[in-house]
Amino acid sequence: MSKSKTGIFLVNLGSPDTYEPKDVKVYLREFLMDKKVVDLPKILRTLLVEGIILNVRPKESGEAYELIWWDEGSPLIVITERVRDKLIERLGDDIPVSIGMRYGNPSIKAGIDDLLEQNPDLEEVFLIPLYPQYAMATTETVTEKAKEVIKEHYPQLNLRIKDAFYNDPMYVKALGESMRPHLTDDIDHLIFSYHGVPERHIKKRDITGDHCLKCDDCCNVTSTAHTFCYRHQDIMTTKNVAEYLNLDDRPFSYSVAFQSKLGLDPWLKPATDNELERLAEEGKKKVAVVCPAFISDCIETLEEIGIRGEEDFVEAGGEELVLIPCINEHDLWIDCLESWSHTILNKDELMLSITTT
Repeated sequence: MSKSKTGIFLVNLGSPDTYEPKDVKVYLREFLMDKKVVDLPKILRTLLVEGIILNVRPKESGEAYELIWWDEGSPLIVITERVRDKLIERLGDDIPVSIGMRYGNPSIKAGIDDLLEQNPDLEEVFLIPLYPQYAMATTETVTEKAKEVIKEHYPQLNLRIKDAFYNDPMYVKALGESMRPHLTDDIDHLIFSYHGVPERHIKKRDITGDHCLKCDDCCNVTSTAHTFCYRHQDIMTTKNVAEYLNLDDRPFSYSVAFQSKLGLDPWLKPATDNELERLAEEGKKKVAVVCPAFISDCIETLEEIGIRGEEDFVEAGGEELVLIPCINEHDLWIDCLESWSHTILNKDELMLSITTT
């Protein structure tokens, strides 16, 4: 059987090659100099990143990475590799599958090279950004980088891109079932902690120009702005999973918060660290945290929440923080990827059938 001319390309955020400060510095430079992440004029971005952040953060971040580093390497990279391998088992060797990282290694170009090595006659790349919700600093930058690389190096390749999938029933089921074993009735509260973004990112991606963060309860007022609204998609992710798991019938409460703030500008609120402190002060003893903006466990989940978050919660009077693992390589998540891949591949087969009839 001939190789499929469509390759499946999974792209995640990325990670330093090691936790050594020199490698962390290289990674942070690429990450923070991305205009979709730090959306300041280039001269100001350079002054901030090169003049301040890179003189301080590599050592601090390196120490944090060391705390969560696995024997095999960066958890995010290792998990993504495992997901790739499981998907290959499902799809078979005739369908090229590869992974890439927006920052660090393997790069997006290296991932496409891998697909072409598997099938030199490749005609199309089906890109799946591993972010359930659309955001400027995640899905958008991955998509633009992939387009840039293909235009420069592989003009013969067509690119198709998976949309945000926060409301896909298969994904909701996969996320819900990955959470279920950790939601015991002795939990006092569950936080859905999403990676934060500056409020200006939300406003910039408002295609109506007058909805996001500009009207009361904007995320629950129907608008075309929601197509690219990260905050709305976070809230809907929570709502979808809460309905799937019947969380309103459970003995614990739940809420949404945002983590990983960087800089002094207004970011989405409430902040996860503030919420952990508040809950402890209110007498909550056992809190669970799930991080649905991340497909794979990484420094933001394992260290920021699992280590520092727990320390903050206990210091404020809490007793136990349960970090619910990301969806990682859950079999139902592989089901999602397999289904989306077959949808694309079956369309190709249908077009071939029509063409040859």
